[in-house]
Amino acid sequence: MDTLEFLAAAIRDAETVVALTGAGVSAPSGVPTFRGDDGVWERFDEEQFTYGRFQRDPAGFWADRLALQRELYGEDHEPNAAHEALAALARDGYLDAILTQNTDGLHGRAAETADGTELVELHGNAHRVVCADCGRRSDANPVLERVADGDLPPRCDCGGVYRPDVVLFGQRLPDDVLRRSRAFARRSDVFLAIGSSLVVEPAGSLPRRAGETGATVGIVNLDVTPCDAVADATLREDVTEVLPRLRAAVEGERGG
Repeated sequence: MDTLEFLAAAIRDAETVVALTGAGVSAPSGVPTFRGDDGVWERFDEEQFTYGRFQRDPAGFWADRLALQRELYGEDHEPNAAHEALAALARDGYLDAILTQNTDGLHGRAAETADGTELVELHGNAHRVVCADCGRRSDANPVLERVADGDLPPRCDCGGVYRPDVVLFGQRLPDDVLRRSRAFARRSDVFLAIGSSLVVEPAGSLPRRAGETGATVGIVNLDVTPCDAVADATLREDVTEVLPRLRAAVEGERGG
Protein backbone atom coordinates (compact mmCIF):
# COMPACT_ATOMS: atom_id res chain seq x y z
CA MET A 1 0.00 0.00 0.00
CA ASP A 2 1.49 3.36 -1.00
CA THR A 3 1.46 6.47 1.20
CA LEU A 4 -1.60 8.04 -0.36
CA GLU A 5 -3.64 4.84 -0.13
CA PHE A 6 -2.47 4.41 3.47
CA LEU A 7 -3.82 7.87 4.38
CA ALA A 8 -7.03 7.30 2.43
CA ALA A 9 -7.67 4.05 4.29
CA ALA A 10 -6.97 5.71 7.64
CA ILE A 11 -9.43 8.51 6.81
CA ARG A 12 -12.14 6.06 5.79
CA ASP A 13 -11.72 4.12 9.05
CA ALA A 14 -11.48 7.18 11.32
CA GLU A 15 -14.19 8.67 13.47
CA THR A 16 -12.53 12.10 13.68
CA VAL A 17 -10.34 13.59 10.96
CA VAL A 18 -8.73 17.02 11.36
CA ALA A 19 -6.72 19.06 8.85
CA LEU A 20 -4.30 21.85 9.73
CA THR A 21 -3.45 24.11 6.78
CA GLY A 22 -0.74 26.71 6.25
CA ALA A 23 0.48 29.17 3.64
CA GLY A 24 1.35 26.40 1.19
CA VAL A 25 -2.35 25.80 0.61
CA SER A 26 -3.07 29.42 -0.33
CA ALA A 27 0.10 30.19 -2.28
CA PRO A 28 -1.19 28.41 -5.44
CA SER A 29 -4.12 30.86 -5.38
CA GLY A 30 -1.66 33.71 -5.67
CA VAL A 31 -1.72 34.78 -2.03
CA PRO A 32 1.80 35.99 -1.20
CA THR A 33 3.68 34.24 1.58
CA PHE A 34 5.08 36.30 4.44
CA ARG A 35 8.56 34.82 4.52
CA GLY A 36 10.99 33.41 1.99
CA ASP A 37 12.82 34.82 -1.00
CA ASP A 38 9.83 36.77 -2.29
CA GLY A 39 7.91 37.01 0.97
CA VAL A 40 5.91 40.06 2.01
CA TRP A 41 8.37 40.90 4.77
CA GLU A 42 11.02 41.48 2.10
CA ARG A 43 8.97 44.55 1.06
CA PHE A 44 7.35 45.61 4.33
CA ASP A 45 8.74 46.16 7.82
CA GLU A 46 6.94 43.71 10.07
CA GLU A 47 7.70 45.94 13.08
CA GLN A 48 5.12 48.41 11.72
CA PHE A 49 2.33 45.89 12.13
CA THR A 50 2.65 44.95 15.80
CA TYR A 51 -0.14 45.23 18.34
CA GLY A 52 2.03 47.68 20.26
CA ARG A 53 2.22 49.97 17.25
CA PHE A 54 -1.57 49.75 16.80
CA GLN A 55 -2.00 50.85 20.42
CA ARG A 56 0.55 53.69 20.21
CA ASP A 57 -0.23 54.99 16.74
CA PRO A 58 -3.47 53.59 15.34
CA ALA A 59 -3.62 56.17 12.53
CA GLY A 60 -0.11 55.34 11.30
CA PHE A 61 -0.77 51.63 11.75
CA TRP A 62 -3.83 51.83 9.50
CA ALA A 63 -2.08 53.94 6.87
CA ASP A 64 0.55 51.21 6.55
CA ARG A 65 -1.96 48.39 6.93
CA LEU A 66 -3.88 49.59 3.88
CA ALA A 67 -0.81 49.08 1.68
CA LEU A 68 -0.14 45.67 3.23
CA GLN A 69 -3.76 44.61 2.79
CA ARG A 70 -3.67 45.55 -0.88
CA GLU A 71 -0.42 43.62 -1.34
CA LEU A 72 -1.81 40.51 0.29
CA TYR A 73 -5.44 40.52 -0.78
CA GLY A 74 -5.69 43.16 -3.51
CA GLU A 75 -6.27 40.62 -6.27
CA ASP A 76 -9.36 38.50 -6.59
CA HIS A 77 -7.82 35.33 -5.25
CA GLU A 78 -9.94 32.22 -5.71
CA PRO A 79 -9.96 28.91 -3.83
CA ASN A 80 -7.76 26.34 -5.58
CA ALA A 81 -7.99 22.59 -6.02
CA ALA A 82 -6.59 21.96 -2.52
CA HIS A 83 -9.28 24.11 -0.88
CA GLU A 84 -11.94 22.42 -3.00
CA ALA A 85 -10.73 18.90 -2.15
CA LEU A 86 -10.85 19.63 1.59
CA ALA A 87 -14.28 21.22 1.24
CA ALA A 88 -15.51 18.12 -0.59
CA LEU A 89 -14.17 15.81 2.12
CA ALA A 90 -15.97 17.95 4.68
CA ARG A 91 -19.26 17.91 2.76
CA ASP A 92 -19.05 14.14 2.36
CA GLY A 93 -18.57 13.61 6.08
CA TYR A 94 -14.91 12.61 6.10
CA LEU A 95 -13.45 15.78 7.63
CA ASP A 96 -14.53 17.04 11.04
CA ALA A 97 -12.47 20.22 11.32
CA ILE A 98 -10.21 22.47 9.30
CA LEU A 99 -7.75 24.41 11.43
CA THR A 100 -6.08 27.06 9.31
CA GLN A 101 -3.17 29.40 9.94
CA ASN A 102 -4.22 31.42 6.90
CA THR A 103 -6.12 34.70 7.20
CA ASP A 104 -7.30 34.93 3.59
CA GLY A 105 -10.74 33.37 4.10
CA LEU A 106 -10.35 30.99 1.14
CA HIS A 107 -11.44 27.88 3.06
CA GLY A 108 -14.71 29.58 3.89
CA ARG A 109 -15.18 30.63 0.28
CA ALA A 110 -14.47 27.15 -1.06
CA ALA A 111 -17.76 25.93 0.35
CA GLU A 112 -19.96 26.19 3.36
CA THR A 113 -18.65 23.49 5.64
CA ALA A 114 -20.96 20.55 6.16
CA ASP A 115 -23.00 20.14 9.31
CA GLY A 116 -20.68 19.03 12.08
CA THR A 117 -17.55 20.32 10.34
CA GLU A 118 -15.81 23.28 11.94
CA LEU A 119 -13.54 25.88 10.39
CA VAL A 120 -11.15 27.32 12.97
CA GLU A 121 -9.19 30.34 11.74
CA LEU A 122 -6.31 30.29 14.20
CA HIS A 123 -4.90 33.68 13.23
CA GLY A 124 -8.21 35.33 12.34
CA ASN A 125 -9.58 36.60 9.04
CA ALA A 126 -8.14 39.65 7.28
CA HIS A 127 -11.45 40.31 5.54
CA ARG A 128 -12.98 41.31 8.87
CA VAL A 129 -12.28 44.09 11.37
CA VAL A 130 -13.06 44.10 15.08
CA CYS A 131 -13.61 47.03 17.43
CA ALA A 132 -10.89 47.18 20.04
CA ASP A 133 -13.45 48.43 22.60
CA CYS A 134 -16.81 46.72 22.10
CA GLY A 135 -15.66 43.68 20.11
CA ARG A 136 -18.07 44.25 17.23
CA ARG A 137 -16.96 42.50 14.03
CA SER A 138 -17.59 43.93 10.57
CA ASP A 139 -16.65 43.43 6.94
CA ALA A 140 -13.23 44.99 6.33
CA ASN A 141 -13.92 46.48 2.89
CA PRO A 142 -15.98 49.52 3.97
CA VAL A 143 -13.43 50.26 6.69
CA LEU A 144 -10.56 50.01 4.22
CA GLU A 145 -12.39 52.42 1.92
CA ARG A 146 -12.66 54.87 4.81
CA VAL A 147 -8.94 54.52 5.49
CA ALA A 148 -8.18 55.16 1.80
CA ASP A 149 -10.27 58.35 2.06
CA GLY A 150 -8.19 59.54 5.01
CA ASP A 151 -10.46 58.48 7.88
CA LEU A 152 -7.65 57.64 10.32
CA PRO A 153 -7.98 55.78 12.52
CA PRO A 154 -11.30 54.20 11.52
CA ARG A 155 -13.73 54.06 14.41
CA CYS A 156 -16.70 51.92 15.35
CA ASP A 157 -20.09 53.49 16.16
CA CYS A 158 -19.18 53.11 19.82
CA GLY A 159 -16.12 55.32 19.33
CA GLY A 160 -13.59 52.54 19.64
CA VAL A 161 -10.90 52.02 17.01
CA TYR A 162 -11.25 49.16 14.57
CA ARG A 163 -8.31 46.80 14.10
CA PRO A 164 -7.86 43.93 11.63
CA ASP A 165 -9.52 40.78 12.98
CA VAL A 166 -6.22 38.92 12.90
CA VAL A 167 -3.61 38.02 15.48
CA LEU A 168 -1.04 40.81 15.29
CA PHE A 169 2.60 40.50 16.33
CA GLY A 170 2.67 40.79 20.09
CA GLN A 171 -0.73 39.16 20.57
CA ARG A 172 -1.46 35.65 21.73
CA LEU A 173 -3.92 33.40 19.99
CA PRO A 174 -7.35 33.81 21.60
CA ASP A 175 -7.74 31.30 24.42
CA ASP A 176 -10.91 29.78 22.95
CA VAL A 177 -9.29 29.28 19.54
CA LEU A 178 -6.24 27.62 21.06
CA ARG A 179 -8.38 25.46 23.32
CA ARG A 180 -10.58 24.28 20.45
CA SER A 181 -7.58 23.55 18.22
CA ARG A 182 -5.81 21.50 20.87
CA ALA A 183 -9.03 19.63 21.67
CA PHE A 184 -9.46 18.70 18.00
CA ALA A 185 -5.85 17.51 17.85
CA ARG A 186 -6.32 15.33 20.93
CA ARG A 187 -9.60 13.87 19.65
CA SER A 188 -8.43 13.17 16.11
CA ASP A 189 -7.95 9.67 14.76
CA VAL A 190 -6.27 11.17 11.68
CA PHE A 191 -4.47 14.51 11.73
CA LEU A 192 -3.31 16.00 8.43
CA ALA A 193 -0.83 18.90 8.38
CA ILE A 194 -0.99 20.43 4.91
CA GLY A 195 1.14 23.17 3.39
CA SER A 196 2.57 24.29 6.73
CA SER A 197 6.21 24.61 7.74
CA LEU A 198 5.10 23.73 11.30
CA VAL A 199 7.64 26.15 12.76
CA VAL A 200 5.13 28.73 14.07
CA GLU A 201 3.77 27.93 17.51
CA PRO A 202 1.40 26.96 18.92
CA ALA A 203 0.04 25.52 15.66
CA GLY A 204 3.33 23.80 14.90
CA SER A 205 2.99 21.50 17.89
CA LEU A 206 -0.53 20.30 17.04
CA PRO A 207 0.64 17.27 14.98
CA ARG A 208 2.78 16.12 17.92
CA ARG A 209 -0.17 16.55 20.27
CA ALA A 210 -2.31 14.46 17.93
CA GLY A 211 0.34 11.77 17.62
CA GLU A 212 0.74 11.54 21.40
CA THR A 213 -2.92 10.55 21.72
CA GLY A 214 -2.69 7.87 19.03
CA ALA A 215 -3.73 9.67 15.85
CA THR A 216 -2.37 8.74 12.46
CA VAL A 217 -0.38 11.83 11.47
CA GLY A 218 0.05 12.72 7.81
CA ILE A 219 2.14 15.63 6.54
CA VAL A 220 1.71 17.07 3.04
CA ASN A 221 4.38 19.67 2.36
CA LEU A 222 7.03 20.28 -0.25
CA ASP A 223 9.72 20.92 2.39
CA VAL A 224 10.89 19.05 5.46
CA THR A 225 9.11 20.02 8.69
CA PRO A 226 10.08 19.65 12.37
CA CYS A 227 7.24 17.12 12.79
CA ASP A 228 8.29 14.72 10.05
CA ALA A 229 9.81 12.39 12.63
CA VAL A 230 6.46 11.85 14.35
CA ALA A 231 4.47 11.48 11.11
CA ASP A 232 3.11 8.13 10.00
CA ALA A 233 3.07 9.32 6.40
CA THR A 234 4.64 12.21 4.49
CA LEU A 235 3.85 13.39 0.98
CA ARG A 236 6.31 15.79 -0.69
CA GLU A 237 3.92 16.89 -3.39
CA ASP A 238 2.06 19.94 -4.65
CA VAL A 239 -1.07 20.27 -2.51
CA THR A 240 -3.21 21.16 -5.52
CA GLU A 241 -2.28 17.85 -7.14
CA VAL A 242 -2.15 15.45 -4.22
CA LEU A 243 -5.25 16.52 -2.26
CA PRO A 244 -7.67 15.88 -5.14
CA ARG A 245 -6.04 12.46 -5.54
CA LEU A 246 -6.39 11.81 -1.81
CA ARG A 247 -10.03 12.81 -1.93
CA ALA A 248 -10.60 10.47 -4.88
CA ALA A 249 -8.86 7.63 -3.07
CA VAL A 250 -11.00 8.17 0.03
CA GLU A 251 -14.19 8.26 -2.02
CA GLY A 252 -13.15 5.30 -4.16
CA GLU A 253 -14.22 2.64 -1.69
CA ARG A 254 -17.35 4.36 -0.53
CA GLY A 255 -19.55 2.04 -2.47
CA GLY A 256 -19.97 3.47 -5.90
